[in-house]
Amino acid sequence: MVEQLDLREKGGVRGGVQQTSDRRLFMQLIAFHGVSDCGPLVDALEASGIEGVLYEDANDPRGVALLTWSDDPSFFIDRVRTIVNDDPFFELDFKPDYTMMGRTYALGHEPNLEDWLMDRSRNAVTDPEWPWAVWYPLRRKGAFNALPAEEQTAILREHGTIGHSFGTAGFAKDVRLASFGIDRDDNDFVIGLIGKELFPLSACVQAMRKTRQTSSLMEKMGPFFIGRAVWQKAHGEEAE
Repeated sequence: MVEQLDLREKGGVRGGVQQTSDRRLFMQLIAFHGVSDCGPLVDALEASGIEGVLYEDANDPRGVALLTWSDDPSFFIDRVRTIVNDDPFFELDFKPDYTMMGRTYALGHEPNLEDWLMDRSRNAVTDPEWPWAVWYPLRRKGAFNALPAEEQTAILREHGTIGHSFGTAGFAKDVRLASFGIDRDDNDFVIGLIGKELFPLSACVQAMRKTRQTSSLMEKMGPFFIGRAVWQKAHGEEAE
C-alpha cells in the first residue's frame, strides 16, 4: 500500500491540535534597467491594483526591481506578466539574472501558522518605516542534506540565532522562501533582509558569514539585489 503524501504546512500545537494549512505565499522579484523616472512605473502599478513593492536599485542608477506575491502562482503569469509587457515596463531592459522566486514554508513550531505563511513576509516588505532591502538566493552543498537531523538542527540554530538577534534589536526583518524546483538556477532558498537603514543589513550578512552553514556548507549565494522602496502597496493601504 502506497503511503498518502501529506503536503500541508504544519505549525505548532494550538488548542491541543497541530496547526496545518494548504496555503502558502509565493513571492517573486524581477529586475529591470533603463529607468530615468520611476513616476510612470509607480502610476502603472497603482492603476493595476496589485500588491507589491518597487525598489530603486542601489547599484544600478537606472535600475529597479518589482516584488509581487500571491497564494496562487498563476498570478505571476496572468497578472504580473501582463503588467510588465505593457508600457511603461515594456520599454525597459529585463535583467533575468536577478529573478528570484520562492514560497513561504513552516518548520513545525510556528505559534500562528496562518500569520507566518500569509502575513508576516507581506507585512515586512510593505512597512513604510523599513524601505531598505537585500535580496539574494542561496544553495547549500549536498553534504548538508547528508548530515544527521540533529546536526542539521544545530547548524540552523546557529544561523537562526544571529537573525533573531538582529530582529529583536530592531535592525532587520527577514523573509525566508523555499525555491526548490521553481528557480532557474536550482537554488534552495531566497532570503530577503528588510531594514530601516542599509548598514544593519550588511552587518547581518557579515555576521552570518562566520556560521558553519555559510562558511562550510554553502554552494552558492547571490546575485545580491540591494534596493530602497519607492512604492509599497498592500490591499487596504494607501500607496507609499
